[in-house]
Amino acid sequence: MKWVKNIIDNLKPNFSKGGKFPWLHSTFDAFETFAFVPKTTTKTGAHFRDANDMKRTMFLVVIALVPALLVGTYNIGYQHFHSLDTSIGLFDNIWENLWFGIVKILPIVLISYIVGLGIEFAFAQWRGHEVNEGYLVTGMLIPLVMPPDVPLWQLTLAIIFAVIIGKEVFGGTGMNFLNPALLARAFLFFAFPSSMSGDKVWIAEKADAFSGATPLAEMMVGGHHPSLSFLDMVIGFMPGSIGETSVIAILLGGILLLITGIANWRIMLSVFLGGTFMGLIFNFFGSNSYTQLPFYYHFVMGGFMFGAVFMATDPVTASQTNRGKWIYGFLIGLMAVLIRVVNPAYPEGMMLSILLLNVFAPLIDYFVVDSNIRKRKKRWNLKGGENV
Repeated sequence: MKWVKNIIDNLKPNFSKGGKFPWLHSTFDAFETFAFVPKTTTKTGAHFRDANDMKRTMFLVVIALVPALLVGTYNIGYQHFHSLDTSIGLFDNIWENLWFGIVKILPIVLISYIVGLGIEFAFAQWRGHEVNEGYLVTGMLIPLVMPPDVPLWQLTLAIIFAVIIGKEVFGGTGMNFLNPALLARAFLFFAFPSSMSGDKVWIAEKADAFSGATPLAEMMVGGHHPSLSFLDMVIGFMPGSIGETSVIAILLGGILLLITGIANWRIMLSVFLGGTFMGLIFNFFGSNSYTQLPFYYHFVMGGFMFGAVFMATDPVTASQTNRGKWIYGFLIGLMAVLIRVVNPAYPEGMMLSILLLNVFAPLIDYFVVDSNIRKRKKRWNLKGGENV
């Protein structure tokens, strides 16, 4: 790879100040730092200095998403062929299932990266800033939270809205207070509710005679327990968003995030605690079949598991204080189950609850920090110190 580095070093003066293309410096720098680790490091201030940088962090998150991507790709093909012939088993037509899924998901992934990165590069050039690596993860998250039959033009509009309004207008990576991937899904949810409300089967090119629904849609429309067993929903070969159906695949990625320290365990755990608390309250006081659904069913339905592992733990949009993380995650789990049960017009409560708590995360941290300051002042006064 040394010869590649030599070529890049020889080209670099052309994109620096005084060169032929100084206005393309941000674009050239993005490709250079993607190929090789930058030499720039912090020299002052209180920082931990190790081998990890944003590029490595984002790459690890993408690796953690691979299990959900692979299972989701196969599931697209399986659901399609199963809708045409219900006698087809899970492991029949393995290569046909996988190839059909690849053909369906590849355009979604390409549009996500081409449109999103195009906007990122344009804003970086306009501002004269570096291109951040944050969209490497967002570009993969967006396809995974979409149904496989999402119209590509609608997806393009959603990405443009999410990246510009949800991220770039606030300064780019690290400055946004809303999760861009969920914002893209929310845009489709409210702009095109007929295809995103969850009341129809999300199967690419579904057979007209095939009847079925996602587990959340069954609860919303039929008012009865899902036809799939709990184990079936854990395995995840069922209609739904591309990357949100398999609990096993999501947990594999979550384990990697926890081992590497990228995701915070307090947020993950508190999300499930909040969902458990709200679910038990409904079990105790509720009177219909939806409220009597065992609380742990909510964890394997819809995007609850995916949101708890990959969305709620976003370090930019989540609470920053340790106590705030507990409150933030608990309220996400609580609100997700509350929205699902009380307002079935919005069956996927996880998306709305995370976006809502994204807005309140700074306020949660403010009260946590203010409480700590007040306690320290009180201890200081009790020890006979002066007021500060």
